[in-house]
Amino acid sequence: MESIQHSHVQAKGLKLHVAEIGTGSKVVVFLHGFPEIWYSWRHQMIAVANAGYRAISLDFRGYGLSEHPSEPEKASFNDFVEDVVAVLDSVGTSKAHLVGKDFGAFVAAMLGILYPDRVASIILLGVPFLLPGLSPLQTQLPLLPPGFYMLRWMVPGRAEADFGRFDAKTVVRKVYTMFSGSLPPVAVDETQEILDLVDSSAPLPPWFSEEDLAEYGSLYEKSGFSTALQVPYRYLASCPLAIFF
Repeated sequence: MESIQHSHVQAKGLKLHVAEIGTGSKVVVFLHGFPEIWYSWRHQMIAVANAGYRAISLDFRGYGLSEHPSEPEKASFNDFVEDVVAVLDSVGTSKAHLVGKDFGAFVAAMLGILYPDRVASIILLGVPFLLPGLSPLQTQLPLLPPGFYMLRWMVPGRAEADFGRFDAKTVVRKVYTMFSGSLPPVAVDETQEILDLVDSSAPLPPWFSEEDLAEYGSLYEKSGFSTALQVPYRYLASCPLAIFF
């Protein structure tokens, strides 16, 4: 971890946190999802750098050590795409390999459409090739049970009230414990909140250490969850069909 370097770049007036390692001429950019941050990619970054590439991971605006947009409720995937372009410009590379997980896969796919000349290849983890507003996702939302976690987090104010009962470290603990199960989180009725599905004392997944939890907790304590709830969840619920035009 000590060999990973940290800096900030400007993107539309915001300072974005960037982590990088390696000096290869070929660049790999890792794009996180939720509840992730740049730190989620630390092992992959080191492995890629050891293979001769320059590895970069950023905190999207409103996440981790990056600055918040002034109006997080208006943040969109398009903003996150521009964040990545700003990072590519700042490190002086014309083209990069993209690795996206969770909603980071949406960002990678959008970059491939909007900026094909900046993309060498795309690797998607957890989410197939989908474009917000042009994908079947919105048509599937009405088919989900009403207590499904995504539907709950799409409602302004509901997740804030749910998360606000706990410190950031406990929120991250509960979310990662839920997401490590075999089934997605679903509240049984309207009186149950999503974070109540997991006891605060439940053991962490074996791949997630207390040290990791402390790192995530400290960064989400700084950033909060305002932008994280807007992108991806609330933007996916309301994004127009013609977001690219």
